[in-house]
Amino acid sequence: MMFKKKTSLLLIFTLTLLSVSASSLHSMEWGGHVRLMGQISWPDDSSVLLDEHTFNDQSIDFRLKHKWIFCPWGYVETHYEAIGSRGDTLQNQNSIKSINPNLWTYHTTHDANRIMNLTHYITDQHDHTLYHRLDRVAVTLVPEWGNICIGRQALTIGNGLIFNPMDLFNPFSPTEISRDYKIGDDMVTGQFPINTIGDIQLLYVPRRDETHDISWNASSLAGKLHVLKKNTEVDVLFAKHFKDYVSGFGVVGNSGDAVWRYDLTWTVLDKDAQRTNYVSCVANIDYSWTVLDKNIYALLEYYYNGLGNNSYSTGINSALSERLIRGEVFTLSKYYLGTEFRVELHPLINFHLTMITNLSDPSFLFQPRVVWDVRSSIQCISGATLYHGQRDTEFGGFNIAQGVQFKPANTIFLWVNMYF
Repeated sequence: MMFKKKTSLLLIFTLTLLSVSASSLHSMEWGGHVRLMGQISWPDDSSVLLDEHTFNDQSIDFRLKHKWIFCPWGYVETHYEAIGSRGDTLQNQNSIKSINPNLWTYHTTHDANRIMNLTHYITDQHDHTLYHRLDRVAVTLVPEWGNICIGRQALTIGNGLIFNPMDLFNPFSPTEISRDYKIGDDMVTGQFPINTIGDIQLLYVPRRDETHDISWNASSLAGKLHVLKKNTEVDVLFAKHFKDYVSGFGVVGNSGDAVWRYDLTWTVLDKDAQRTNYVSCVANIDYSWTVLDKNIYALLEYYYNGLGNNSYSTGINSALSERLIRGEVFTLSKYYLGTEFRVELHPLINFHLTMITNLSDPSFLFQPRVVWDVRSSIQCISGATLYHGQRDTEFGGFNIAQGVQFKPANTIFLWVNMYF
């Protein structure tokens, strides 16, 4: 079904609920959350964030989930979300974008390239924005021989826990605080069991190009074979993604009580790219244990970005730039080490520490945070994202123009999540 850009999202949502509510003979499930977020950041006075004062930002995220189980082998899932934000960071980014439109032009919530336009901006001003959208609208059929889902949905592929090179479809940023929901894409997915072996997963993601027509060069087609043998799992991936061809191999196993994972991808680039192919990989191991009846968790992960280089100030190659804009890659260099540590301070309070090290610079990113489950339906998260490095390093800042640096700002944040 095709939707014009001016389609009223509220009308679509209302019609969906009316159609679902038309029959009281089948079960329905409701849920959702309200998330309040605030942060304070301190940009460097030489950074591309051209301001000398402290940035204050606030946002709210409302999600309403609905699931209609219309028969034992099928259901419809719909997620409505409304997001509002205001603050100095948005105002500053809009100011820079007016000077250089190439900065901050990618928005994963925009639907210009998706089949259905289910996002509507109520207001989009210089220092505040408010929009609502349908992030899930999908029909799932679960017969005995498999699983087929059609519509706006989310899918994760790969075994990376901080970085995930095999996940080509809206992967989480390594510094993402909440990983409850990925942004949905319009796609068709299927999962089919293979007796005594495992299963095969297929997907097709049609997209629109710059002319707003569905284009093969903007779409994705993939197949993944998942094999389970004793205590080892193996994934084999083949995909056509935009103009490139991707093959991947992943394996998961255990050594004692520790679980290890490894993913490798080989991408053959479009003939118009500056290079022909590249390899990326991730390897990690994690382990949980108890000390004085307190749960402790540790993760160590190595990531290799085959598109990366260390000459940030001299420019970024086109293949890497394209993936940065699409939100598929989040780093500039080649070699990274990610660590995560979690300790249970109290049954309701956990301390988390994530650290990402650029091994080539070196430079560092620290993200300490405390998660407090105030009640069964209320959670508070407070923490910081801190950067450290010398000049001309990824996390310490590097020149992008004469006298102007790209330097991430140190930030403290507070989130309140209320679930229903």
